[in-house]
Amino acid sequence: MARKKIIAGNWKMNMTPSESAELINLLKNDINTNDVDVVICPPFTSLGLASDLISNTDIFLGAQNMHFEDKGAFTGEVSPNMIKELGCKYVIIGHSERREYFAETDETVNKKILKALEVGLTPIICVGESLTQRENDEQYDFVKSQLINGLKDISLDDASKLVIAYEPIWAIGTGKTATSIQAQEMCKFIRETLSEIFNSEIGDKIRIQYGGSVNSSNAKELFGMDDIDGGLIGGASLKDEFIKIVKYNN
Repeated sequence: MARKKIIAGNWKMNMTPSESAELINLLKNDINTNDVDVVICPPFTSLGLASDLISNTDIFLGAQNMHFEDKGAFTGEVSPNMIKELGCKYVIIGHSERREYFAETDETVNKKILKALEVGLTPIICVGESLTQRENDEQYDFVKSQLINGLKDISLDDASKLVIAYEPIWAIGTGKTATSIQAQEMCKFIRETLSEIFNSEIGDKIRIQYGGSVNSSNAKELFGMDDIDGGLIGGASLKDEFIKIVKYNN
């Protein structure tokens, strides 16, 4: 099945609003393609600005996180309706940095996914193993458990809307990249697991990204793999290299 590629830039805790505007103006002049779904995920403080700047472009807007309640006494949190009203179509959920530094669990990931789908946001759900888990040959069991627990109670109608991002923790921001074969093997395994959780038709529809030190030199090889449908890009999304990654097939 032909799945449209999706390339998303996760800016993490970088870029003030003025810096965001400068980067977006650089990107939008060179990114105008319907061949690939392009998403930028700035910090919350730049979402409104970003929404205005990309309003007449082919670039989609995403947030890096959200809470699983609509509103309430949750100081410092941001609700799904808040980011949706700012123009977000996508939201990253369960990034390994959220899990490691902010006590995110498969249970809270699941709550956030369900809430995102309820309000009409498309979740980009992150899974991936540590270096120790890979060295101990535990990567497949670990990722499978993240998927089974994180995707609990999701309807078949909603399942095909999901985006999964495979990000081996040992490759995030380290300069190390999984080989295209390693990335393909895990993404294929993820697709097989999705087929078990839902059904093979849905498993074939869900887009699976690879993330972890993706750059303009390795993007074409990685995205050319059968089960890799694009990338979740970190550091390289903060500069004009992101344009080259989006245009990897040109």
